[in-house]
Amino acid sequence: MPKVTPFLMFNDQLESALELYTAIFPGSEVRRVSRAGDDGPVVSAEFVVGGQAFLAFNGGPHFAFSEACSLAVDCADQAEVDEYWDKLVAAGAEPARCGWITDPFGLSWQIIPRRFTELIQDTDPAKVQAVVAAMMTMVKLDVAALEQAYEGA
Repeated sequence: MPKVTPFLMFNDQLESALELYTAIFPGSEVRRVSRAGDDGPVVSAEFVVGGQAFLAFNGGPHFAFSEACSLAVDCADQAEVDEYWDKLVAAGAEPARCGWITDPFGLSWQIIPRRFTELIQDTDPAKVQAVVAAMMTMVKLDVAALEQAYEGA
């Protein structure tokens, strides 16, 4: 276990979240699950999603996720963006703006193509501004359109 591990508080959907996250992201696994009794509901879990360790607890309805905390998914290319986006949407996630999507449990994800990160690290502020402006018009990020904005600046 790393020194610092994200801890997620679900209402009562932790078991469903474990199933979804480990099905979508390679390098994922459930390491430990605690239940209320032998056949009872999941109370807490330790799991890995895409190589990142998490702890989680079913804490009840007074806990809710917000966009103030999100999980960023580094995607190698547009195909990987499309893959994760489509899998989350198929599971009931709600697309938002700028590459953000909220899963059925209320947790926000940012599906980010690596190329976007590269483009906004350019030393030319006009190019960076053009890429960010293009991104602000998108729901799912489109690498070709981001590159077009960059080239046109």
